[in-house]
Amino acid sequence: MVQIVTDPILKVPETAHAIEQKRRILEAASRVFRRQGLHATGMRDIAAELDMHAGNLYYYFRNKHDLLAFCQEEALTGLLEAAEEILASDAPTGERLGRLIVVHVERVNEQTPGSLAHLEVEALEEPWRRAIQERRDAYERVYRLLIERGVEEGCFQTNDPRVAAMAILGALNWTVKWYRPGGRKDASEIGREFAELLVAGLTARAKSRDGSH
Repeated sequence: MVQIVTDPILKVPETAHAIEQKRRILEAASRVFRRQGLHATGMRDIAAELDMHAGNLYYYFRNKHDLLAFCQEEALTGLLEAAEEILASDAPTGERLGRLIVVHVERVNEQTPGSLAHLEVEALEEPWRRAIQERRDAYERVYRLLIERGVEEGCFQTNDPRVAAMAILGALNWTVKWYRPGGRKDASEIGREFAELLVAGLTARAKSRDGSH
């Protein structure tokens, strides 16, 4: 059984107001990241987007690394909670994998402000980088477990479940580069289309192997 429960990095309890303010800051940061790039964005740029004094911004985040880590922690906490619930369900393996895909696209694109930062693990400093990477690895193992189960059941076919899991996650994470809120399709619609395509790819190979049509 894969271990997916990991300790959250942000261990200090925060008030609901502080969390709300941090998410508001992340929303503004996301807009600036998209306009001028993450690495070219400074804390003063984010403060200006909010018409906020830089000193007020530093009350919530000590620096940009702190902001990036909070964003990734927010996303991963929700993803790991959803993964645990999906793993515990009695749904068929393909359906569970599809549901996990939909939740991922929704979470990183609409439910976690500043989601563009979700890709920037290498931009984090230690000990944040190591801690975040451990949680990402735990989340990846959920995909690998579901794919391995599907192979055992004969509904999926792949020579390497880890490579298949990484391919799926790579496609899902990249959506933060091109998704735009208020676009032609919302995150749920895109997630369902990704689930259909990605799960069908594993299923089609299994059917081809056993001669089914």
